[in-house]
Amino acid sequence: MPSNRNQNYQRPDPGTDAARVASPPAGVDSATLVAYDTEAAAFAKDWHEQPPPSDLHAIVERFFKPGRTADIGCGSGREVAWLAANGFPTIGYDPSEGLLAEARRRYPRLEFRSAALPGLSGVPTDTFENVLCETVLMHLDRTAVTLSVRQLMAILKPGGTLYLSWRVSQSDQRDQHGRLYAAFDKGMVESVLAAETILMEEEAVSASSGKIIHRIVARRGRNAS
Repeated sequence: MPSNRNQNYQRPDPGTDAARVASPPAGVDSATLVAYDTEAAAFAKDWHEQPPPSDLHAIVERFFKPGRTADIGCGSGREVAWLAANGFPTIGYDPSEGLLAEARRRYPRLEFRSAALPGLSGVPTDTFENVLCETVLMHLDRTAVTLSVRQLMAILKPGGTLYLSWRVSQSDQRDQHGRLYAAFDKGMVESVLAAETILMEEEAVSASSGKIIHRIVARRGRNAS
C-alpha cells in the first residue's frame, strides 16, 4: 500500500466502515485498512497519476534476479504490472480488499492475493527469488516491524533479494484519512538483517511520491552473491 502525494481525499468514517475490517490481522492498523478499503478507487487513481518511480525501477534492474517475485503491499498493482512486463513474474499481495479489487480491474491477467504483514499468512516460505515491499512498514504498529522483516526474508529463497522501503517520520502521525505513519528507528530493521548481505542502503526522496523514504536492499544469507 504505497503512500500518496495527493491529499485531497476525505477521511472515511471509522464508525461506518470499521465493520469491513473488524478483525484485522495482528499488527495491521485497522484505521489505515479502513481508509484504503473505503477510498481504494481514489487512492489508486492518484498512485497511477504519479510520476513513474524511476529510482525504484533502476534498483530493481540492478539487484533483482530473474525468477518468481512477490510485491508485498502491492496496492492497486502498478509495480506488479511493471515487474511482470520487465521479466519478473510477480504475485501481488495486499490486505485491502478494496485495493485488490482495483488491481484486478486494472490488470485482469495478473495475479493478486490477500495477505498481510507481519505474519503473511498464506504466503509460502522459501519461494521467491525477489520480494518488493515499497512504503508499507510505516503503516504497521512499530511492534510489528521486526516480525515483518523476518517474514519478508523467510519467503525468499536462499540467495533471494529483498527491496524494502518505508516513509521516514520523526514521530507517529496520522493523515486526514486516518492512515498511520509510524516512526521507528532504522536499527530495528538493520538488526533483523544482520545475518543477511546488505547490498545497498540509503535515505532519499522518492521519485514518485516526493516523500523522504529509507530503503534497503538485502540478499538472504551472509555473503550471498
